[in-house]
Amino acid sequence: MRQVVVLGSTGSIGRQALEIIEANPDKFRVIAITSAGTNPAQVIAQAKKFNVEYVGVVRNVDAIREALPNTKVIGGVFASTEIAAIECDVVLNGITGSIGLGPTLSALDAGNTLALANKESLVAAGDLVMSKARPHQIIPVDSEHSAIWQCALAGKREEIKKLVLTASGGPFVDRVDLSTVTVADALNHPTWSMGNVVTINSATLVNKGLEIIEAHHLFALPYSAIDAVIHRQSIVHSMVEFIDGATIAQASPPNMKGAIAYALNFPQRLAGVTAAIDWKTPQNWSFEPIDMKRFPAVGLARHCGEIGGSTPAVFNAANEVAIAAFISEKIAFASIIPLIEAVVGAVDGASSMRDLADVSLVEDNARALAHEHLLRLAP
Repeated sequence: MRQVVVLGSTGSIGRQALEIIEANPDKFRVIAITSAGTNPAQVIAQAKKFNVEYVGVVRNVDAIREALPNTKVIGGVFASTEIAAIECDVVLNGITGSIGLGPTLSALDAGNTLALANKESLVAAGDLVMSKARPHQIIPVDSEHSAIWQCALAGKREEIKKLVLTASGGPFVDRVDLSTVTVADALNHPTWSMGNVVTINSATLVNKGLEIIEAHHLFALPYSAIDAVIHRQSIVHSMVEFIDGATIAQASPPNMKGAIAYALNFPQRLAGVTAAIDWKTPQNWSFEPIDMKRFPAVGLARHCGEIGGSTPAVFNAANEVAIAAFISEKIAFASIIPLIEAVVGAVDGASSMRDLADVSLVEDNARALAHEHLLRLAP
């Protein structure tokens, strides 16, 4: 039985992971969960249902501690980082945002296998993270990278020619005028059900840019060997092209449970995690290039990744500020990418990223600069 730690237990990835674990009580046991604590009732309910030994929260610590007298409750901004170091079989990092980097490094330093859904860890500090990871210590949870991981098993590393990430295109793939986009519009994803930040990142295609950077670090391939295409149906999660001209694709319905279960139980698969494709029903899958003029975030992210150093961390931090500003209606949707671009262009990306402190300093400076630019972009 695998001992599992779930970071970000009340988020979309965390909740689905707990559902998988609940459905397979003979295979997994949750020993710890963490959350921001903004929904204390949910944290308390999860802790009781799975009889966890540890709970980590940032907010409402006293109330949660009082409700769980037999559980060790760790409070504060470093709670997830502390809990990620607990000896276990798998740490699932389902935290959204660059705040997930500390727990990622902590899990790796402790020698735990890391099921990684926090793409920002690799975007902000990919070289640092990968330098700490032993082979197969990081198992990707993002559906695209899980797909590539699975497809890559069809050949040897030196036989891989190209990775092809798929993107749904989000809700605005056919919308020409983005000047009147509302928050509700951006959150209305056509094929996926995700958290607010990831959903809006999908609408701008920033998410695909982040995933290109993530793929570069996970699979140690140059950016020239990583492509992305629009696949509106979100059935093919990504593909690997081999040197002999063969392309292997991983296809399944658009939900995260398959990727989560694969990471939790790697290298074995779990039965009945999600419904398979009904091959008796006619299928119509389409693939088309991304319009880089309409969705410049992809090219900008690739450019930041190629520069390397601290530039991807600046990109990510500026995006986090821009998303928060858009959700709170301080800037227009069409201002998200110009804000990111302005911050990236104003910062020297040559800074070294030797440790978490270096990353935090770069991100803090980028966020401060982004807030300055907000004043110029506010509608």
